[in-house]
Amino acid sequence: MHFVSYLLNGTERLGLLRDNRVIDAVECARRRNIDPRMVASLVSLIEAEAAGHLDPASLFADPPSAAIHDASGVVLRAPLRPSTILCAGSNYAAHNSEKANTPLSGKEPEFFVKTADCVIGPDEGIILDQKLTKKLDCETELAVVIGKPGRHIPVEAALDHVFGYTIVNDVTARDRQVRSAANGMVWYELGRGKAFDTSAPLGPVVVTADEIGDPQALRISTRINGELRQNSSTSDMIWSCADLIHFFSTNFTLKPGMVIITGSPAGTAWSTDKELGGTWTPAPGVVAASRYCLPGDLIECEVEKIGVLRNPVRSSAGIASL
Repeated sequence: MHFVSYLLNGTERLGLLRDNRVIDAVECARRRNIDPRMVASLVSLIEAEAAGHLDPASLFADPPSAAIHDASGVVLRAPLRPSTILCAGSNYAAHNSEKANTPLSGKEPEFFVKTADCVIGPDEGIILDQKLTKKLDCETELAVVIGKPGRHIPVEAALDHVFGYTIVNDVTARDRQVRSAANGMVWYELGRGKAFDTSAPLGPVVVTADEIGDPQALRISTRINGELRQNSSTSDMIWSCADLIHFFSTNFTLKPGMVIITGSPAGTAWSTDKELGGTWTPAPGVVAASRYCLPGDLIECEVEKIGVLRNPVRSSAGIASL
């Protein structure tokens, strides 16, 4: 099943994408005398399913005509807005070899957090705020959407807690992230470097786990203005999706609708930035970045079986101060 959020009369609604049609969850719920609050968002649907109150497959079976919309006429938004995005950096072997690393890089997952305030949906603008950064970078990542709650989840049971998967672009302010000392030691300031407005484009769909199969066997890539910048497989992860679910559940009770992002492959703009310790390694078909992202760029993040998440980069000029 492919879940989306879309705009209907200016309001975000939950829908199921099927055969180039978007099927509205609330209309389906009304037909079956289901409380529409349980399908007001994807998070509420996941919570209802986890509690045993709802079967999504039955909900969308034989939908009424009022629930069906042509997908070509629908404006998509982020398919869910998780309260917490748990993030694992330095999780691809090839990416670790192209950048300046901290003493712990590749030895344990980097642990940082993004929030719902960072999330935007497909086709929404990634804002380059030059008061924050002059080095805006993008990273395609497979994102795990939690379905069943749990704490201290064993690795062998971890994938049983997955509702589905989506794509997150881990937008990063590299000049805020990468710090160094006079003795050459490198460390990361992951708060200011990773969590800011529009730093988590998410979507375009959430695909249920049964349609993904093995999450460690998916092609993953990034194109910027049509140039292939990242091209890899989730098999290059150091810690698998199951490993990361176990890892994060040591700190948090994982709850339905939480998201874990799993790191990014080689090919970021950081890899060509010698000032920040980048060491670009050529790869077949992949174009080395000549600069960081600028307004007017189009970022396309693709993960096999999920689709393509597209976002333009825009300037912060003209955005009113709050």
